[in-house]
Amino acid sequence: MKCEHCDKPAVVHETIIKSGIDTEVHLCAEHAIAAGYPLPLEQPIADIFPQLAAVAKVEGASTKERSSKCHACGLTFASFRKTAMLGCATCYDAFMPMIEQVIERAQVGATHHLGRSPKGGAEVERTQLLRAKLMRDLESAVATEQYERAAKIRDELKALDTTLP
Repeated sequence: MKCEHCDKPAVVHETIIKSGIDTEVHLCAEHAIAAGYPLPLEQPIADIFPQLAAVAKVEGASTKERSSKCHACGLTFASFRKTAMLGCATCYDAFMPMIEQVIERAQVGATHHLGRSPKGGAEVERTQLLRAKLMRDLESAVATEQYERAAKIRDELKALDTTLP
């Protein structure tokens, strides 16, 4: 994204909502300073939020757990400790034994989402769960050579995929 006033890369991105109308602001460092916006910090997030730095000293985590790796994106726990940023949704499951205490501390004891969900979120989640079940059933049917059943499940998956937004 480029600055609204010049061709330099924007470092400040802000969305302002007034009376239901969204206005986006994208500014380079020079124009952001001139407009009075604070510049984003260039230090690692673990230095900004000390509770995240506690990830390095997680109690009860063995050396093996600390050297573990997310099977989906390949992020290592050591990399997470440096950046305090997970690579994908699967990282939460892969590193949960090591980061659970940190999440509890940061969220004042909460470990699960308690806020609002996006509109239609429950329906999307149900559809994803149904799709995952159908995929497991399809794999099972193919593994046991039940090809007619597998074809029906495949058709159900195609129908489900066409109804997705």
